[in-house]
Amino acid sequence: MTKKSDNSRHILALSGGKDSAALAVYLKDKIQDLEYVFLDTGHELPETYEYLERMKAILGIKITTLRSKRDFDYWLTIFGGVLPSPQNRWCTRELKIIPYEQYIGTDKTFSYVGLRYDEDRMGYISGKPNIMPRYPFIEDELVKEDIKTILEDSGLGLPTYYKWRSRSGCYFCFFQRRIEWVALHSCHKYLFEKACAYESNHADGRTYTWVKGVTLQELVNKDKEAKIPNPVGKKDKSKKLKDNLLTVKFDTISFDEVSSQETKDLSWQDDEAKDGCLICTL
Repeated sequence: MTKKSDNSRHILALSGGKDSAALAVYLKDKIQDLEYVFLDTGHELPETYEYLERMKAILGIKITTLRSKRDFDYWLTIFGGVLPSPQNRWCTRELKIIPYEQYIGTDKTFSYVGLRYDEDRMGYISGKPNIMPRYPFIEDELVKEDIKTILEDSGLGLPTYYKWRSRSGCYFCFFQRRIEWVALHSCHKYLFEKACAYESNHADGRTYTWVKGVTLQELVNKDKEAKIPNPVGKKDKSKKLKDNLLTVKFDTISFDEVSSQETKDLSWQDDEAKDGCLICTL
C-alpha cells in the first residue's frame, strides 16, 4: 500500500469510461485515502451515471461529483452561441478542468490518469505546479487486454454505452464519429433532439453545427431508405445510409473493427475521432 505523504492528496478523476474505472479498481487497495471525483457537465449519457453508481456499489467507494458554478448553457451564451469544437474546447476548460483545479486548490496533489502503456497520447496535465500527474498503467506496462481483465475480474464489466459508442463524455461530444451520432438518434432520441436544438436556437439567427458542414438532422436524414440495425437489439427500425457508407451491426462488431474497416466515403471516418477530450475519455 502506498502511504499518503504529509500535506498531499491523491485524486483519481473518473470519466465513466473503461480506463479510469479500471484504474479505480487497480489503485483501490494500493493508495491510502485515494479520492474519487467525477466532473459532471450535466449532459452526460444515462449509461455513464448508471456505471458510476455501479462502481460505488461494487467497489464500495465514495465518488465526489464536481460541477462548474455555471452550466453549459451559460457558457454557450458567453461564447456567442459558438459550439465547442476540437479547435476550441471551451467546454472541457470551463466545465471540467477549472472545477477540478478549484477543488484541489493549492494542495500538493497527485492526479492519477488512466492512460495505458499501449497508447500514444497525453492526458490532462495541469499548468499548476502543485498538481502532479501519475500514470500507473504506463509505469506498470498495462495494455488494453489488461484493462479488460481488471474490469471483468472485479465484476464491473464495461459501461453499456460501448454497445454503440466508442468513448465516454457528453451526449453531444463533438468528437463522436458520424456513425455514433446516428446511434445516439436510435438509442436516445430525446438527447439527439436536444443536441439538434443547440445547433440552431441562437439569438443571432445563425446555425452552428456539431459536425463540420452538416446539421445533425441532415446527417440522420441523409438517406432514410438505408438500413442500420437497431443498436439496442430491439426490432429493426430500419434506416439505410446513403451510397457506400458502412453498415454496422452494433451488437456484434467492436468499434476497433469499425474504425479499421475501409469505407469508400472517407468522411465517415472523422478526423475529430482520433483525439478525445483529454479529461473525458480516460
